[in-house]
This record gives sequence, C-alpha cells and structure tokens, in this order.
Amino acid sequence: MSAREYRDSSGRALTDYPRPSVAVDTAVLTLDDDLGLVVLQVRRETRRRWGLPGTFLHEGERFADAVDRSLWTKAHVRGLHPRQLHVFDDPGRDDRGWVLSVAHVDVVRLDRLENRLPETTRLMPVHSPGRLPYDHTDIIARAVDHVRTRYAECPDPDNLLGEEFTIRDLWLVHQQVAGRELQRDWFRRTMEPQLVAAGILTRRGRGRPAALFRRT
Repeated sequence: MSAREYRDSSGRALTDYPRPSVAVDTAVLTLDDDLGLVVLQVRRETRRRWGLPGTFLHEGERFADAVDRSLWTKAHVRGLHPRQLHVFDDPGRDDRGWVLSVAHVDVVRLDRLENRLPETTRLMPVHSPGRLPYDHTDIIARAVDHVRTRYAECPDPDNLLGEEFTIRDLWLVHQQVAGRELQRDWFRRTMEPQLVAAGILTRRGRGRPAALFRRT
C-alpha cells in the first residue's frame, strides 16, 4: 500500500497532515589545553553569526548521512561518528518556520579537527559559547551534560588518550571534561576497577616511573 492509498481511522492520508522541516545539528566537542572542553562552531552563510554545523534533511536521506554532509560542507571535517542526542521540537525554535532538529554529539581528539577551515570555524569554551541562533546553546548544554555523565562513570569512553595511559593522564582528561577539579582518591577508586595494568612503566620528567593502564 502506498502512502497515497493509506487512510487512518479518520479517513486522512499521510499527505493530509502538516509536516515540519527536519534538520540535524551536531555538537562536536574536544579538549583544548588552554580552554578546556570546547565546541566546534561554523560561521553561518547568511548572517554574520556563528552556530553549530547543521543542515536540513534531504528527501530519502538518513540522519547519519546528513550529519556527515553538514560536517564536511560547513566545517571541512570528515570521518567522525556522532550519535543521536535529542530531538528539539519546540514549534517556535526556528524563526524560519516549523523545524525539528535531531541533535547529535561527538567527542574527539583535537587532531581529528586539524583539517577544519580556520576562517569559517572556531572552537569555543562550552561554558561560554557566544551568541548562537535558535536553541544551539541548549543543544550544547545537553551535549555537555550527556558527555560529563558518561565520563563520571567510565574511564575516557571516547578514547581521547588512546589505548594506554597513566592514572594521572586519565585524571587530567576527566578534569578537563568535568570543568572542575576531581578528588584524586575518589577518582582512582572509581576508575581503577575498570582498568587493567598494561605491564609497562613510563618515565616522564624526574619522578618515579608510572604504570600504564588499559580499559577493560
């Protein structure tokens, strides 16, 4: 049965119902040595403002494909794998009309963004993202809450450190994500049961060699 032939209990076809436009917006987060947890933003084409990379969904297109397309065309970034975060569906969220946004989030190492265009992209602290259109500030806030919850429970779930790392390295990364100092003993008790010793020591500076760990 085609969509044109289908009728619901009130006798209406699918085409009898109003349809919103559907967009995707992506909060790509990374760590900057000076700024901490930052979010990728792109310069908007029609206005002298900044926003999250996003686009309208094309007919027959999957959300993941639209996200990939928007990251490439707006930020010159490829090879990321953002996950769906939340549907922002306030009917008045977009002054252009009735637009739903399926927000996505990804957390990546800074080098994954090395090909971004500096003249049309920027990295902004998540606690001070600047003046953004629509509900992009709300998308960033939800993305940050989501990521911080994951990092409170698991050791570096987005592999920002690679496969092997010291407890101190892990603690420093988690502090940057959390945006605050984390008590060392509590952190070690929480994370160490989820790690296995790599059987390797590394020496940095003049201190004692430190043990390397891997995620279980």
